[in-house]
Amino acid sequence: MQKLGQRNETVFTEFILLGFGELQEMHILLFVVFLVIYLMTMAGNLLILVLVVTVENLHTPMYFFLGNLSCLETCYSSTILPRMLASFLTENQSVPVSGCIVQFWAFGFLAAAECYLLAAMSYDRYVAICRPLHYSALMNVKVCLQLVAGSWISSFAANTILLIFILQLTFCGDNVIEHFFCDFTPMMKLTCNDSHQVQILSATLSALCTLPPFVLTITSYVYIISAILGIPSTTGRQKAFSTCSSHLTVVIIFYGTLIIVYMLPDTKELRQMNKIFSVFYTILTPLINPLIYSLRNKEVKEAFKRTTRKCTNYIRLRVN
Repeated sequence: MQKLGQRNETVFTEFILLGFGELQEMHILLFVVFLVIYLMTMAGNLLILVLVVTVENLHTPMYFFLGNLSCLETCYSSTILPRMLASFLTENQSVPVSGCIVQFWAFGFLAAAECYLLAAMSYDRYVAICRPLHYSALMNVKVCLQLVAGSWISSFAANTILLIFILQLTFCGDNVIEHFFCDFTPMMKLTCNDSHQVQILSATLSALCTLPPFVLTITSYVYIISAILGIPSTTGRQKAFSTCSSHLTVVIIFYGTLIIVYMLPDTKELRQMNKIFSVFYTILTPLINPLIYSLRNKEVKEAFKRTTRKCTNYIRLRVN
């Protein structure tokens, strides 16, 4: 600890993340629950990533985007859950200021990248359903690579700019964050400096990373739904909708919980509700995504079955 200039505040070098401290007697149960969620998340997303890379039938734009989304979800979960699991076991709720800032940067970078990737996937579905004859030309390898690279690079650049400004801040006074991860708003409440400019920058960058992809996603689905409703046969409508239903479900879950969390007033009464909804989009969404795509996608299920049979036959040959 050190004194900050002539101010009567104490600069601290670590935050205390309260997490689920109000459920102290349930920490072992929470550890088991979140450990199972983390293992299932990693297994599900890595399985989809392996299938997309190894199965030739899945070498299409839609599954290329899905593979990137699974890679992102793997990293997304790993920025929050391992540290939370460790705190349940050790009861150590302290996090170095630098570690907290890095966690926030990684979380922000991956959340923004997910917005862009979901938008790219919605555009892919729009072209497939609304302009099927031009699909091969509009969604060629070059375009797919540009969309994915743009998603990762734009998110990285935006959050790195914000990171540079946050690193200029010092934190003092009360070092307690009533959350289970290092989010922007709770951190800014503990800074000694005038954080007005940083908050404006954060709001601007957040708007650039969420509003354009959100508008593109909504616009794509307006055209998609209009095109599907224009199909005369019921079978045709069902077949067309089945190609985008998994992605639409993921979009609703991700944006729905995200909007609720950041639209809720920051009051003491709603803080626990905020924490619950934060669990949905930071922890449960990466788990739900592979389940939705595997359970509702015939091609993924068939690829999994074929891969399983090949592995089983290979093991039998090696044993014999």
